[in-house]
Amino acid sequence: MPMCFSLIASRDSCFRSSFSSAGLKSTTTDLGEGTIIHSWVPKHPSPSKPTLLLIHGIGANAMWQWHEFITPLTSRFNLYVPDLIFFGDSYSSRNERSETFQAQCVMGLMEAHDVKGKMHVAGISYGGFVAYSMAAQYGERIERLVLCCAGICAEEKDMEKGMFQVKSVEEAVSILLPQRAAQVRQLMKISFYKPANNVPSCFLNDFIEVIFITPSFKLI
Repeated sequence: MPMCFSLIASRDSCFRSSFSSAGLKSTTTDLGEGTIIHSWVPKHPSPSKPTLLLIHGIGANAMWQWHEFITPLTSRFNLYVPDLIFFGDSYSSRNERSETFQAQCVMGLMEAHDVKGKMHVAGISYGGFVAYSMAAQYGERIERLVLCCAGICAEEKDMEKGMFQVKSVEEAVSILLPQRAAQVRQLMKISFYKPANNVPSCFLNDFIEVIFITPSFKLI
């Protein structure tokens, strides 16, 4: 059950305010075929600034992933920060779930906002796979590509050999898309160098309720 007062929803609201204060605005773009993509885009794009596209990973949406970087980056770039399809406020009625589809949607967003020329692209975790797919499909549009914590060359046999802290793709999915407080604790243990201890279950369940249990979240 959701809490009467949601700390996570309040934090979400603060992120929205900080993104707006940094010169970004919230937009939704209809890509057709039942696909809507939400993004934070410049209120007033500057012709003198290069374009930087930030792509979040699983376990977050655009705001939760990139909020610490927005203010310093907006001073140097025209910044575009989308919610990938099935995350945040982006959704689709299509059955597509591939990185190729995500990359096509993100490029569709950039074209809809009339972004010309080459762009810099940075993706973290799952977003790194999407960014890599963008470079593979639209290499002529990518100036620089930054991949953070994205095992694009990893194979299932690497998990079997103990390269990662999970033993299978199925186990990884259960942790990255948590539905219980215990799974969030396990995700924190794996993700953070010094994970917080003794976080109340009510806060972890609140996080699940706000971030993962939404109408758009149908990644699997």
